[in-house]
Amino acid sequence: MVLSTFTTRILGAVAAGALLCGLGAGTSAAVAQTAVVVKSSAKAFPVGSKVDDEDTITLASGDSVTVLTKKGTRTMKGPGTFRVGDTPKSNRARFANLTRKRAASKAGTGAVRNAATDIDRPLSPNLYYVDVARSGTVCLYDMEAVRLWRPYNEGIATYKVMAEGSDTPTLVTFDDGESVAPLDPALLSVAQGPSYIIAGPDEEAEPATITFAALRQEYRDANALAAALVENGCMVQLELMGDKLGG
Repeated sequence: MVLSTFTTRILGAVAAGALLCGLGAGTSAAVAQTAVVVKSSAKAFPVGSKVDDEDTITLASGDSVTVLTKKGTRTMKGPGTFRVGDTPKSNRARFANLTRKRAASKAGTGAVRNAATDIDRPLSPNLYYVDVARSGTVCLYDMEAVRLWRPYNEGIATYKVMAEGSDTPTLVTFDDGESVAPLDPALLSVAQGPSYIIAGPDEEAEPATITFAALRQEYRDANALAAALVENGCMVQLELMGDKLGG
């Protein structure tokens, strides 16, 4: 009789544990994934804002919103009401290509049209290249492996890079046909916090002002990386993700 009571108690505890595990799993599965807006013409959904997969958004005629979800990219175009997490398009291959650690200097870049000038401007082939013509914060994994990128690779061009307030520039030269050039850390080591000036050979062009932010972990999903870029203020890179992964 004692053995039977003990066995009953054990079986009851196991059953209760299984029930709790089942509830926990169900609760976890019910938690909505967060998507990040990476491209938008709708004022109600600015770039960098977050929505859940289960959310619905209503767009007016002419408005479009591109989000990065856990499962892929979703572009919604108005007029209409859309559920954010419906039928995302896989972006794994493009995301892997955009974030690869070693990218060829002559890789295909694609282009995006500048609304102000109506001119197609080449897009960087890699998220971690520093665009010599764009000011802003750049998120990097390795501050000792900075690569500068120029959108047009015709001719030899030398750029001056210096910490803000310094009078001693570090020279970085692009050879004809090359879009990527490394910044030698032995000559100039960048860090999180200070601002750096990048001035090109065209003296009439506005120099770019860059700050850096360190990424503390490796992100394997586009939406998780997008959220980290927003958190660190790396909006130029977030814009690039929208252009490259939005399709």
